[in-house]
Amino acid sequence: MCTMITRTEPVRGMAKGADGWFPVTAATVGYDHTTHSAEEHALLLDFTNYAIGLDARVALELDLDSGRALLAQLTEAIEQAERSGV
Repeated sequence: MCTMITRTEPVRGMAKGADGWFPVTAATVGYDHTTHSAEEHALLLDFTNYAIGLDARVALELDLDSGRALLAQLTEAIEQAERSGV
């Protein structure tokens, strides 16, 4: 069953793909059927810049436990960065 859960947000950053580094302009997060993972459903994360071509994409498929762990690590890193004052 397709969940159709997807959210896209503009972002600024860099990603490394098959052809090297490229600027990332959007991040899409979803939960749906996987393409390559062994899980039937997974968190799907895409970092893209389609303005420079269809190959400007980095994709992840994570199980829910891995997604929760990643979220916790991102939250902690952001909080530490904010406290650092840099």
